[in-house]
Amino acid sequence: MSDSVSTPTFSDPTTDHSQLVNPTLVLNCGSSSIKYALISEDETTRITGLAENLGLDTARIKHTTLNGEKLEIAIPGGRHELALQKILALLEQYHFVAVGHRVVHGGREYSEAVRVNEHVLEEVKRLKILAPLHNPANALGIEAVQAIYPDIPQVVVFDTAFHQTMPPVAYRYPIPKALYTEEKIRRYGFHGTSHAYVSECASQITEAKGPHGWLTAHLGNGCSAAAVYDGKSLDTSMGLTPLEGLMMGTRSGDVDPGLHIHLKRLLGMSLEEINDMLNHDSGLLGISGLSNDLRTIEQAADEGHKDALLAIEMFSYRAGKYLASLSCALPEFTGIVFTGGIGENSATTRTRILNVMRHFGIKFDADENTALVGGAEGSFHSKDSSIELWVVPTDEECQIAKETRQTLGLK
Repeated sequence: MSDSVSTPTFSDPTTDHSQLVNPTLVLNCGSSSIKYALISEDETTRITGLAENLGLDTARIKHTTLNGEKLEIAIPGGRHELALQKILALLEQYHFVAVGHRVVHGGREYSEAVRVNEHVLEEVKRLKILAPLHNPANALGIEAVQAIYPDIPQVVVFDTAFHQTMPPVAYRYPIPKALYTEEKIRRYGFHGTSHAYVSECASQITEAKGPHGWLTAHLGNGCSAAAVYDGKSLDTSMGLTPLEGLMMGTRSGDVDPGLHIHLKRLLGMSLEEINDMLNHDSGLLGISGLSNDLRTIEQAADEGHKDALLAIEMFSYRAGKYLASLSCALPEFTGIVFTGGIGENSATTRTRILNVMRHFGIKFDADENTALVGGAEGSFHSKDSSIELWVVPTDEECQIAKETRQTLGLK
């Protein structure tokens, strides 16, 4: 297959383009993947896809057309630049009016989505020191669009921006002040678009009078929790980097800060080796010794695997403990919103987490909880529960498209 930007075989002549009115393209460039969505102005219609295994012989693009047809395009060895060219070629026929990028780290400067200019792009690149796996890939996405569509406006939506409303008591670390004022060492938080989206949805569907105070639990391979009051983040579990906080698929979450020097003295490990271990070999994978996928671990636990069971219990205990502590940030506690791959699909994990919070007077319907899987949205608290319980499937692409249009004044 040619590497040219426009490839005729990509076109979809059976598609009714009128369904995609003034669409916004959303790009989420990860370290080895690119997730994308083309979303109509009214948010009812979309085209989606994923470029995965970038840089490897198995690199490919999995694309779903407007009429639901599945396409797979092999790009052996293809990296971000080639994948982005192919993606833009797939979508050029739909005449998107803007591009919104998910950018992991926006530092202290950005508290909202911003239109891309030279300064913004340079800041995204500079902040790779805080997000080395993600910000460089995010910058590549911006530059790829600029090269092919220089006149189309682009917006960056930062994972960290939503949490810029945290007060100093939540975002400062108890370390020498100079490290904050001169080096900007502080808690930033992540998964901001997800926490913003699900907390807003919960406030729209609840019957409780506002302002609302939600604990939002984004649980997947990456996990974070946030305390959101009246639409503003007051505290969150992730910090300077996405390693802080909850136990995750391969990330440890909170550990003793003295662990690094202890492992260096005990095993001669370098800081880089310890960092890699805490990010890639810990969490559910490290405890179970099997996988970072909770479904695999649950199956093993059912078959009597003790380490798998311990991994599940630790994951749930630490999540429940964190949610309980984050409730201290809320002036009013309306309820908990579960989202993310685990939060949306594992009723047993939700039950385990709520059992950890047994002193809160939480009561729920087990059957309703079990029914809320596979993309279902709804509540499962009992009428006499002290707080509400919701499952809200996250839609970060929709949130990014919405913030992109708002930033550009398109709607």
